[in-house]
Amino acid sequence: MAAVRTATVTWQGNLASGSGSVSAGTSELFTDLPVSWGSRTEGPDGRTSPEELLAAAHASCFAMAFSAGLARAGTPPEHLHVEAEVTFDKVGDAWSVVSSHLIVIGRVPGASPEEFAAAAQDAGSGCPISRALEGNVQITVEPTLEE
Repeated sequence: MAAVRTATVTWQGNLASGSGSVSAGTSELFTDLPVSWGSRTEGPDGRTSPEELLAAAHASCFAMAFSAGLARAGTPPEHLHVEAEVTFDKVGDAWSVVSSHLIVIGRVPGASPEEFAAAAQDAGSGCPISRALEGNVQITVEPTLEE
């Protein structure tokens, strides 16, 4: 069965001087988070951006896929900490999301550094958000196994 999730945005004004707010429709866990063009290309100044929301989605999706892969290999993680660095840059005349760099630090009893790295790479290419970005966004994974 397909799962559908929603979010809504209300925007006022033009791109450069306008602003808006984004809310989670399905979960209703956040409402009216402020967004603006400046939060994408300058400092956040208390506002979020589509790229920050994409980073959150990618980090959480990767963590779930990585956890599942490690468990299937018989080495479930004790702890994973994932950070996604999404880069928004101008390519030619168009602004684009150009990369998502996933940094993961994990404590996984029984896994070797090589097994941990291989499972991280598999999750980096196999999680649904990675598959949605594939072919458009460079995805890299930086795994560190804690001892």
